[in-house]
This record gives sequence, C-alpha cells and structure tokens, in this order.
Amino acid sequence: MRTIGHFIDGVETTGNSAEFQDVFNPATGEVQARVALATEADLDAAVAAAAAAQPKWAATNPQRRARVFFNFVALINRDMQDLAELLSAEHGKTVEDSKGDILRGLEVAEFVAGAPHLLKGEFTDGAGPGIDMYSMRQPVGIGAGITPFNFPAMIPLWMLSPAIAAGNAFILKPSERDPSVPMRLAQLAIEAGLPRGILNVLHGGKAVVDGILHHDQISAVSFVGSTPIARYVYATAASEGKRVQAFGGAKNHMIIMPDADMDKAADALMGAGYGSAGERCMAVSVAVPVGEETADRIVAALKPRIEKLKVGPATDKASEMGPVITRASKDRIAALVESGIAQGATLAVDGRAFSLQGYENGYFVGPSLFDHVTTDMDIYKEEIFGPVLSVVRSKTYEDALRLTMDNPYGNGTAIFTRDGDAARDFAARVNVGMVGINVPVPVPLAYHSFGGWKASAFGDLNQHGTDAIKFWTRTKTVTARWPSGIKDGAEFQMPVMK
Repeated sequence: MRTIGHFIDGVETTGNSAEFQDVFNPATGEVQARVALATEADLDAAVAAAAAAQPKWAATNPQRRARVFFNFVALINRDMQDLAELLSAEHGKTVEDSKGDILRGLEVAEFVAGAPHLLKGEFTDGAGPGIDMYSMRQPVGIGAGITPFNFPAMIPLWMLSPAIAAGNAFILKPSERDPSVPMRLAQLAIEAGLPRGILNVLHGGKAVVDGILHHDQISAVSFVGSTPIARYVYATAASEGKRVQAFGGAKNHMIIMPDADMDKAADALMGAGYGSAGERCMAVSVAVPVGEETADRIVAALKPRIEKLKVGPATDKASEMGPVITRASKDRIAALVESGIAQGATLAVDGRAFSLQGYENGYFVGPSLFDHVTTDMDIYKEEIFGPVLSVVRSKTYEDALRLTMDNPYGNGTAIFTRDGDAARDFAARVNVGMVGINVPVPVPLAYHSFGGWKASAFGDLNQHGTDAIKFWTRTKTVTARWPSGIKDGAEFQMPVMK
C-alpha cells in the first residue's frame, strides 16, 4: 500500500511518525493509501529547515523569487491532468472540477509572479528639511497554512504563493483526508527552483495544529475550515502574538427576483448548490425567491434538473457530481435531511435512496431539494456541506435582504435580477464579504481579495490580492536625514517637519 510521508527540507520522509491514517477512495470506500501523522519532533524539524533557509531566500531579490513562480506555474500546467486525477481519486469530485480547483489556485501563483511590483514600498522626497522618508515591505519570517479537504490544491496555493513570494518560509498542514496533491505541489516547487526548506508539508490532526499555533518561531498563521475551529485558531494564535487570518463556515443565500430569467437562475443554482457535492464554502445552500409565483417557478425549474443530475465516480467522464468525502459526512447529511422532514419542510426532491450499482460502499449522496424551509430549522441553521438545497420563500425584496443580513454567516451571497437598481442596492447594503450579481459563486479573481464577514472570517486581512501581500509582510518606515541637513545643538521638543 502507498505510504504518504511529510515533505521536510526538500525530502519526503515519514520522519518520527509512529501513527498513520488511512486515505480512502470516496467512490468505493476502499483504503488506497496511508498518510503519516506528524509528531512534535517532525514539526520542529520542519521549522528548523524553514529557519535555516528563510534568511537567504528573503535576501534573494524579488524578480528572482518571481522566476521560481513562473517555472512553478509552467510545471503545474504541464502536470494538470495527472494532478486532477490524483485529486479526484482522494476527494471524489469530478476531474473537470478538480482542474478548476487547481486553476483557481494557479491564478494566485501567476499573480505573485508580479512580486517585484507588489512588494514596492513608498517614498517621499523632501518630507522635511533635508529629510527623506520611505517604507519597505519585509517578510514576517516563517508562516504556516492549515487547509481543508475540499480544495486540496486551490487553498494551499492561495496561502503558500504570496507567503513565499514575499520572502517567507512556509509550513503547510493540509487535510489528511486528501494529502497527495499538496505533496506533489511541494515537489513541483523544488523542481521549479525553490530552495529546500522554504516549503515544508506536515500531515496530522489537532496535535499538529496546536503545535503550529504555539510554536515560537512561526510568526503568521492562515486557516480555512469550520467556524468553531476558525475561532479557536484565531484566538489561540493571536494570544501567542502571531498574525492570524482564519476563515470559517458559510450559509450562502441566492435571492431570485421576480424579473430574473428562471432558467438561468435554475442553472446557476444547480452548479452552485450541487457542484462538488455541495462541499464548498461558497456553495449556495439557500435559494430565496421573492414572491410565491417566483418560488413556484424556480422550484418547478429545479426539480427536473435535479432528477436528471448525473451522479457517479470521477472516473466516469459523464459524472456531474461525485461522492462526499467520508462515510461520516454521508451519515451527517442523511441525518440533516431527516431533520428537515421532521421539522416540517417539504422534501421536493428526495436523494436519500440514491445507490450506484458497483459503488454501493462509496460515499454517494443523492441531491435533495427542500421547499418551504424556515429559519428555525436545522437544515437552515447548519452548514450542511452536502448536496442539499433549501428554498426559503420571501414575500418582498426587503424581507429577502433582511434574511441574508440576519444570518450569522457572511461569506458569499448573490442576487439574480434584470433590475440594475435592485442589484446596486443589494450590493451596497448586504453585510456579506463577497457578492454576486447574476453570478452564483462570486469567488474573486486573484488580483482581488477573498474573504467573508461576520462568523465566516476572523482577522483583518483577506486571502490573495494585495491583502495577502500585506498579511505576509511587515511594513518598516525609514526617516533619513544626512549631515548637511542636521542643525547644531540638541532638540528637546517633539520633532516636526517645518
């Protein structure tokens, strides 16, 4: 059986690991590999490698660091098919969806190839008599990223690319459920010319996470996962004096106005609600039609589409949706569907009985659609992270807006309408970090930033875009005066620029 180790100082190794965890194929339920779980000694070894390599990397000029990313991008593109198939085998999403996962991460690697421009400071000539003032952006030192199972390529690339381009060393702790692609990315980074020790990969659970949060040589931590863990990571790392960005869960609403094109809105809900089996923090899990007629029309448009949805393994090119990640996830989704029925929602499409011949032991969940959902139901309150879409009927636009704003999460939202005034008002007023206008999954491109509001994010700076450069660097401001501008005698008052 294949064993997946850690990546420390440019070498794959099982290190001091005495514990291993099975890696399953979600389509079959079979064990396909085992992954080593790191010890405290493994973390110390990774930090030591990072600390030894980082000063020289930080002293490397930005354009040379950028060249590594040009090479890295080329190598990822070269191996795209193999990476996507490897990702699908461990996650379960379709191969085309896996390519999208990789490409959205690749965009950030492309963006940070502009590091020479992104890292420029500011300069003021003649800020005072004979005085110049300038700022520099310098790396924080050693950073760490803790990433979830649902995007094993994209989110690691979102974190490691700006961190490393800014001159830091980086320790990645990916999900142990689908660890192979992060390992492969580390190997490609070395092939691209990244010095050994700058990127290290460790696998493990809470013990490794806690080790990262408390390690005195790690200066900054980026996290993506559930909201309870995001709160814990933020509070713990911040109490240790670290810079932290922690992104949590979501309950994303999509408002459908009466003037919307119902076919386009239904197509959007299909992709946003059931793509990747709903295992996306930007998935639309709540459809909010405005008016009873709109609700009837959108439900009528959705039902035949859901019933025709092709569910199957990633190896079947016709598959539109694969399995969920684990049997525990499958059981949790089934329990939430049962709770929706028990609490009075109308199950318009029932995915509970779905079974795929030859894959009976896989973690497949059929797509479900609930209508007449209310805000006191568990299927509304909880992030299901599965192929379950809830329809919450709203009488007016104001009611729909208030519903979205009152939700404790604030990751993404969308509105489908032809009315520019409604769209503009929605974008201006809604208290959500990422807004789509006739775009169901409004994940920004790499040169803008990704981040939610409310219980979806903790910390002041978002991922990718210029926020990422700010997060992974510190600003140093220099005020310089040369001898010709220095007056004789001591000055005892507060210095001012006269």
